[in-house]
Amino acid sequence: MSQFFQIHPENPQARLIGQAAEIIRKGGVVAYPTDSAYAIGCHLGDKKAVDRIRRLRQLDDKHNFTLMCRDLSELATYAKVANTEYRLLKANTPGAYTFILNATNEVPRRLLHPKRRTIGLRVPDHPTTLALLEELGEPMISCTLILPGEELPLTDPYEIRDLLEHQLDLVIDGGYCGMEATTVVNLTGEVPRVSRVGLGDTQPFVTEV
Repeated sequence: MSQFFQIHPENPQARLIGQAAEIIRKGGVVAYPTDSAYAIGCHLGDKKAVDRIRRLRQLDDKHNFTLMCRDLSELATYAKVANTEYRLLKANTPGAYTFILNATNEVPRRLLHPKRRTIGLRVPDHPTTLALLEELGEPMISCTLILPGEELPLTDPYEIRDLLEHQLDLVIDGGYCGMEATTVVNLTGEVPRVSRVGLGDTQPFVTEV
């Protein structure tokens, strides 16, 4: 049965953040709030936890997970970022964007796009998530908390607990989150391309047709 932490969305309690990080380090799968929607995540190097997320979401092995990073510096450890991309990232992080970038060797092979060696990365604009990532000291593997057969993510932490208490190790109640996914921006080509329109403003980028 999952634990349930009520963490203040603007001033997260350090004690609970520390406990949440320890659950993740020990292989836990966690539902947590972000600036777009509730997400589900686990430790970067934990294959068993990733497999649990795949089963819960009914994802195949071609699904691309996102690395949730605490800041731009950490993001640049896992992605190849040239000067042009860096300026765009600096202007739009933290925020409700997922950026597709060419991965460095720091990214586990099983998380990469099978043909392109790309990875989705994101720096969320949510105090609870940023505090958790800071405490972990490394990214989380993450995806939006959408149940199989549904089109919209779960938004209520109490409903998440009721539905998934036997499949998660922790539910973090950080208040109500929206139900709109991030805007996905592909930075691997000559110009930025918006491949999914979501919560993040698309104005700084060129939209893919």
